[in-house]
Amino acid sequence: MSFIPYNSRDARHKSKFGAVVAGKTFTLRVLMPRSLCCTGTLFVIHSTDGNDECLPMNWEGMCGSDAEWWRLDYTPQQTGLNFYHFEYDASYGRGKIFLESSGMGAFLPVGDEWQLTVYSSQFKAPKSVKGGVIYQIFPDRFCNSGDIKHGVPADRELRSDWGGIPRWRPDENGEILNNDYFGGDLKGIESKLDYIASLGVTLIYLNPIFEAHSNHRYNTADYMKIDPLLGTREDFEHLCSEASKRGIGIILDGVFSHTGSDSIYFNKNGRYETTGAYNSKNSRYYPWYNFRHWNDDYACWWNILTLPEVDENNASYTEFITGEDGVIRTWLSAGAAGFRLDVADELPDDFLDEVYRSVKGFDSEKYLIGEVWEDASNKISHGGRRRYLLGGQLDSVMNYPFASAITDFVRDGLAEEFTESIVSIAENYPPEALNTAMNHIGTHDTVRAISGFVCEELENSSRERQAEFKLDSEQYARGRQLLKFASAIQYTLPGIPSVYYGDEAGMQGGKDPFNRGCFPWGEEDTSLTDWYRLLGKIRKEHPCLADGELSPVSAMLGCVAYARIGKTEKLLLIANHNDHSITYNLPPQWHNSAELTRDEDVGMSVEVDATGVVILVKI
Repeated sequence: MSFIPYNSRDARHKSKFGAVVAGKTFTLRVLMPRSLCCTGTLFVIHSTDGNDECLPMNWEGMCGSDAEWWRLDYTPQQTGLNFYHFEYDASYGRGKIFLESSGMGAFLPVGDEWQLTVYSSQFKAPKSVKGGVIYQIFPDRFCNSGDIKHGVPADRELRSDWGGIPRWRPDENGEILNNDYFGGDLKGIESKLDYIASLGVTLIYLNPIFEAHSNHRYNTADYMKIDPLLGTREDFEHLCSEASKRGIGIILDGVFSHTGSDSIYFNKNGRYETTGAYNSKNSRYYPWYNFRHWNDDYACWWNILTLPEVDENNASYTEFITGEDGVIRTWLSAGAAGFRLDVADELPDDFLDEVYRSVKGFDSEKYLIGEVWEDASNKISHGGRRRYLLGGQLDSVMNYPFASAITDFVRDGLAEEFTESIVSIAENYPPEALNTAMNHIGTHDTVRAISGFVCEELENSSRERQAEFKLDSEQYARGRQLLKFASAIQYTLPGIPSVYYGDEAGMQGGKDPFNRGCFPWGEEDTSLTDWYRLLGKIRKEHPCLADGELSPVSAMLGCVAYARIGKTEKLLLIANHNDHSITYNLPPQWHNSAELTRDEDVGMSVEVDATGVVILVKI
């Protein structure tokens, strides 16, 4: 192995792994060969706000006879995103040390820099959500209570074929209206709370429930009203109350970057008696929208005319969402445990700041996460680097990088790439954000996990094929095994695992709308459901999964092993992607551990099945 002058993942080189706290000192060390005759080293750091530093390091002492340590005790003063490298003076002149791979540096004239995330000492995510399990529900398709609904608009197609294929063909005008409803409702969800609790669930995340004129309800018509097909505010309050008795909180979907054109605010269709922005420039809502030419040319989300964009920084709109009597506090008062912010990366910083103040001003234990598909610590949007995870804006985000890492490992078995993807996020995210990230492997925006694991090309298939797609018995058996494999990883990584309703029952499907089918009550795959119950039980009984340190153990030949190190216990997951079983020889500290999925003790080694996992715990 070549000489490694610096490794950001080695405590000898960087005393604090990953993100660091503003105002708190940590130590940096570089190891220099004596043969370079080094006369000085420098720590060079660039912040995204333009403040650069070049700080001399001190000679600390020898490392053996042919290398020496140079040290700097560094105290970052401000929160922000920073990038750094090292420089040194040698007999031949100035040299540099840049990031080569996996946190390790090399002597290079140019190269990548290390990221240093500096977050606020006041950043505290809700304690109550750590170590839990999230269950995501698409409300129209989970459970229909059968109750009669009142005030339902006449232009909705109410279907009686629970489990039928959602409408997907364009109508005679070439439009897909998403106006067919299967009638899932809040009382239906309440009737299944015991089932949900049996999975170890502590949070239910509901896709939008406010009045809207499509089955997905991302085109909000009235933020202050529950959609009539779902029920009433009283139904929501009762659901929250009953869920709370079972230790479950309800998270709502906050869709604040746009409204529906068919809404009380825009009122393009004339459905409402209010004067919407489309109806008059004198409308109280007119300043919320950006008309290039009133009223037929306006900014809309992804150029979808039924989704006019709002100006989130308009004072009136911000007050409507975040004010004392605004949307957020109205529904927190009704019992909501927090919000998931739709397309958070399209919301400006000032607006996110106000949302955070509104949520945390109501109760610091309320949970606020955002939809961000990339590494949220260094995301660029709205003309600059975002500060979601530095404190004061979000508790955390949907963890798409983890989802991609798990999915890629399930498909290709490249253990080294999986571990690098996971560790890089753990290194970039503050612990509070990492431990409260929403770790999903499927959502309403993605192909169903069991289908996508087996049929990778399904995502890019024609809608005709997706509508007809179903795994055969052999494919399904393979998909079920891969889903168990993936979910074990999902449940043991830092963060909060999120189950998309029905994945635990074996639901199949392609992309929207085929991933939004009806829950197959009475036809569940009980072996999968029991597996998810076991994983939920493991999370509940082992506190190291709430905030334990992530410690990679090995990654090679299609097998990954990593530990979660807590204060009173440690847990080891070994995931074997190979199509044959393996004997994994355990490091000495894991000898004589308890195996949790098979309820047995192990000695110095453990057998791991083909495409299988073992989870060991040691007190």
